[in-house]
Amino acid sequence: MYFAGVIADPKAMTDADFNRWIDSAYFYMISDYIVAVTLAETDIAQDVADKWIASGEELRMSAGWSCYCWLLGSRPDGEFSESKLANMLEIVQNTIHDSPERTKYAMNRFIYTVGVSFTPLHDKAVETAKAVGQVEVKRDKTKSKFLHASETIQKAVDKGRLGFKRNYVRC
Repeated sequence: MYFAGVIADPKAMTDADFNRWIDSAYFYMISDYIVAVTLAETDIAQDVADKWIASGEELRMSAGWSCYCWLLGSRPDGEFSESKLANMLEIVQNTIHDSPERTKYAMNRFIYTVGVSFTPLHDKAVETAKAVGQVEVKRDKTKSKFLHASETIQKAVDKGRLGFKRNYVRC
């Protein structure tokens, strides 16, 4: 599946193609870093990601939130609806602690990415991160991991990375 992500032509893929691909993703490294990354290079990315976020299925939800992270970190701010992203921050704030474990990671990363890469909502993302506070992610066979979006945003700000955008999403 990694090789498929390397050779895929995202512009030729359809909603159905991405749904078949996510159906086969059995591991978050595939859903979040191959499928979501490839999806982020398409014009249908937000529509597909929105459906995945609403699905209630852990890896689909995680891939949907991750796709937005890849999009926000690579596309101009003008390609996004500020009100839609503000609403998504509200959803994260209200649901992150009760979401599936893998989805918590992606939602936390979404707060961070909005705070760093989408400057119109930087302050809202900082407020959201503070309201959410520490996020506990329970892991199999090891101790829980604790995520802190507000600390991560502040580290990026301290390094002068506010407004950071990637030139490319895929390698």
